[in-house]
Amino acid sequence: MGTFQIDFSNSRKQRVVGIDLGTTNSLVAYMDVTAPKVIPGEDGEPLVPSVVSLTEAGEIIVGNPALQALITHPDRTIYSVKRLMGRGIDDVTEELKLFPFRVAGSGESVLKLSLGEKTFSPPEISAFILRQLKRNAEAALGEEVRQAVITVPAYFNDAQRQATKDAGRIAGLEVQRLVNEPTAAALAYGLDKRKDGVVAVYDFGGGTFDISILRLHEGIFEVLATGGDTHLGGDDIDNLLLKIALEDIESEWKQDLSGNGEAVQTLRRAVINAKHELSRLPAVTLVFDYAGKQYRRELTRPVFEKLILPIIERTLAPCRHCMNDAGLEPEKIDEVVLVGGSTRIPLVRASVERLFRAKPHTELNPDQVVALGAAVQAAILSGDVQDKLLLDVTPLSLGIEIMGGLVSRILHRNSTIPASATEVFTTAVEGQTNVLIHVLQGERELVKDCRSLARFDLKGIDPAPAGLARIEVRFLIDANGILNVSARDLRAGKEQSVEVKPSYGLTDDQVEAMILESIDKAQDDFQERQLREARVEADAILAAVEKARQNDAYFDLEESDRDLITRGLNELLVVYHGEDHLLVRAKIDQLNQATMKLAENMMNTAVNQALKGTKI
Repeated sequence: MGTFQIDFSNSRKQRVVGIDLGTTNSLVAYMDVTAPKVIPGEDGEPLVPSVVSLTEAGEIIVGNPALQALITHPDRTIYSVKRLMGRGIDDVTEELKLFPFRVAGSGESVLKLSLGEKTFSPPEISAFILRQLKRNAEAALGEEVRQAVITVPAYFNDAQRQATKDAGRIAGLEVQRLVNEPTAAALAYGLDKRKDGVVAVYDFGGGTFDISILRLHEGIFEVLATGGDTHLGGDDIDNLLLKIALEDIESEWKQDLSGNGEAVQTLRRAVINAKHELSRLPAVTLVFDYAGKQYRRELTRPVFEKLILPIIERTLAPCRHCMNDAGLEPEKIDEVVLVGGSTRIPLVRASVERLFRAKPHTELNPDQVVALGAAVQAAILSGDVQDKLLLDVTPLSLGIEIMGGLVSRILHRNSTIPASATEVFTTAVEGQTNVLIHVLQGERELVKDCRSLARFDLKGIDPAPAGLARIEVRFLIDANGILNVSARDLRAGKEQSVEVKPSYGLTDDQVEAMILESIDKAQDDFQERQLREARVEADAILAAVEKARQNDAYFDLEESDRDLITRGLNELLVVYHGEDHLLVRAKIDQLNQATMKLAENMMNTAVNQALKGTKI
């Protein structure tokens, strides 16, 4: 009797690692027998600087060697590439002034950066960092690593998330999931061990700021609200101090060094070291030696804190909005977790404690906590860790354009993902055979104030009177926050769909301002929406009445009834372009009343025509 061949090659589960692809540093971690552990690099250090350089021999180097090359060959080195992920040239014009990067192909919408004689996109640069982390993991674990969970700022938009997935794919990694960095931090702290509670995770890293509020119940992590700023981080503090130092040096030496790449990067390193020292010392002396000259400046912690206070204050506004979104007062938040290297700054810790009225957790290394949490999530996905569930949210509402330039929201912000929602719409024109589906993201009521994500046509709709067609629009967001939109004609069965790809050329400032604008302008938006909805309704009745006036039933009316209809039309047209939606609706009602007898006559005529020649 024969036996089946046993394939042992697939009997072992694939290792899934967790990766924190950071602005300043990146890390890779894995789940050991009892706890997540960070994997050290070739030099024994767990932190891999997120720096990539091209040597004169044409070799790509990553991490600490590239960090050294940043001083000697700044024109062949790129850092803080995370700030450029999923963004277009117009988005980063101001930022590039602070970097020694050269942009190639400025006429293109996709950003390309020059490294010597070669050019790369931000995802390709990030892929070099991911490949180095992959090599580190394989060397430490003694096995091939193909799958990973990668963390992203909670406020990353669709383009930035897609760019991160692209970077993973280029690096030869199958990205199992993108996880919000603050959520990963909650996993690292083992907050699931609490039976119940509400936790605020304040993540202030090198290039981004995130705030998330999570509810924990019986091992389930649910993100109640999230917010942040993709254009705010420790780099802003570095750039501020660097600018002050350059101005001092120009005044003292009578020499402008801002265009000297090697000098600027050497000074940047001195500024960053001074910043780090001020987290533990009351004063520090900034020393910069260059070309036989020396610049010295004593910097005290009070002066430092006064300089950076506006930057720290910028992180607190999203925190307040996030609490408002979650419907919580500070007293209702049980624990506060600090994440990111910038949270080592005493002023940051004091400001957070004052805002949330609770002493924040600082037990874990803030540089490693996100990678450790990513490793826990990787273990959840691989089945090594059970009884935990992670529910993220979408940071902005998603919807489509409807008549009047209005937005119909289908998935509201802070909806738990993965998520799906369906709504049915109809046509506005008789005999319409195709519908344009315009996908939008934002919190405002009008299309012009929201972010356009995609457009596609649903073609082949069966011609029918206006309002008769039934078009089902479905929004689906997967676990990585990637959006798929489909539209289907319920009568004809025709269907079209689109996966929302990166949308370049749109500024992150527009996206990040949406929530604040929606709050500040809520009353104006609501009034504008009511006015536009009234005008859409007026358009429909005006068109219907004009068509009815061609019917024989109209001429059968008495002259006084026809005059009443004409007067109603004219009065509606007079107020149509006004700003009083109540007056527009009043005139719509008046015209409706004026056409009641006409509608009765048309109905009688239609019935008589249908029954003509019929015996009952």
